[in-house]
Amino acid sequence: MPENRRISIVFGTRPEAIKLAPVVLGCRAREGLATSVCVTAQHREMLDQVLETFGIVPDVDLALMTPDQSLPALSARAIEAIDRYLGEVRPDLVLVQGDTTTTFCAALAAFYQSNRLVPNKNVQWNIALCLAHLVHVRTNLLGY
Repeated sequence: MPENRRISIVFGTRPEAIKLAPVVLGCRAREGLATSVCVTAQHREMLDQVLETFGIVPDVDLALMTPDQSLPALSARAIEAIDRYLGEVRPDLVLVQGDTTTTFCAALAAFYQSNRLVPNKNVQWNIALCLAHLVHVRTNLLGY
């Protein structure tokens, strides 16, 4: 029997959760695929509503949301926390979706771990998977 492939799915906002819920459920149902779900809780209450609706219990909840958080502060905490998480889980693949701070930070943390060959993929709604180690950032995240 082949060894399980390890995949980590990281998200933190309601739109990410809605779009990745079918992926999470499909991956968890697939034999030979050990799926770990990590949430940052960038949008705590809205994220929890979606998780409950789909019956998804994250394996890791980083609980990074703080009152009146700024995106730079969230980014710093997220990169460090996700990097620690990836170091512990050591997935074969990191899957993210969209153009949020969580997506950016998870993809960047996976890229920083690339010396361990942890590929990351960004799933866009109705768009094919991106190439490994590609960090997809929309212009609104960059502030243009």
